[in-house]
Amino acid sequence: MMAISDEPLQSEKASSPTQSSDSDMGEPDRANLDDAKPSPQDTLTWKGELQIFLSTFLTIFLAEVGDKTQLTVFLMSAESGSPWTIFLGAGSALIATSLCGILLGRWLSQHVSPKLLERFAAVLLLAIATVLLLDVWQG
Repeated sequence: MMAISDEPLQSEKASSPTQSSDSDMGEPDRANLDDAKPSPQDTLTWKGELQIFLSTFLTIFLAEVGDKTQLTVFLMSAESGSPWTIFLGAGSALIATSLCGILLGRWLSQHVSPKLLERFAAVLLLAIATVLLLDVWQG
């Protein structure tokens, strides 16, 4: 069993500022000295990774309980008589939609400021909540 440690994870991109190249005969790579500060992604610990995983799992799990997707899977499983095939199809679809969300989120994080992204998400969620409340009130 793998133990969880507090040691930082190092990405493959991270390199030591004293790493030498073929052209400088063992001298420190001066171009990398300015980039020596690790990014947050380079210093995540195993506990940090586990915390992100659990937070993501619980958020998505709780959001999906009783959702249209779960009800659809429930009905398809009951009608088809092949619950494991439905499980594999639904699981694959959720993985694919999650991948799309991750890729879009990563692209947005590189092209849009975090402040603007947060504001856009807040406005979008408020709009969705307003539509849902109006739907409930109108019966």
